[in-house]
Amino acid sequence: MPGHIKLVKGQADPDPTEFLLPSIDMKRADQQKPYDSKKSVWVADPKTGGYREGLIESGDLEDPASKCVVAVGHEKFTHKAAEVGKVNPPKFEKCEDMVNLTFLNDASVFWNLKTRYQAKMIHTYSGLFVVVVNPYKRYPIYTHRV
Repeated sequence: MPGHIKLVKGQADPDPTEFLLPSIDMKRADQQKPYDSKKSVWVADPKTGGYREGLIESGDLEDPASKCVVAVGHEKFTHKAAEVGKVNPPKFEKCEDMVNLTFLNDASVFWNLKTRYQAKMIHTYSGLFVVVVNPYKRYPIYTHRV
């Protein structure tokens, strides 16, 4: 049992569901996210070393050599199409198995792991393998029930 939760003899284990699956309310909130299947893209963020979500304004993603203009907030950036990744539809937010993602690119994988981690869901599958992001906290996941 985690250190902050004491098992009392005869008492049931705490329910670990909130640490394993997204709630209905979380799913509803994720569905409200603005998304355009043809324009929503990921671009590299040199300041943080991560990725930022933006909307493509011009360019062709199918031609890797073409230049694309991407609007991120109030700023516009020019990238090669090969450096731009498509964003997955909102129904794939906090996806339990990343094999199911429509667009499997670095940014989509990192975003999925980040959103699941922020929601205290540290276990994510990638096919047959489990990716676990260490929260450096004890969650009541590993109980007799699980």
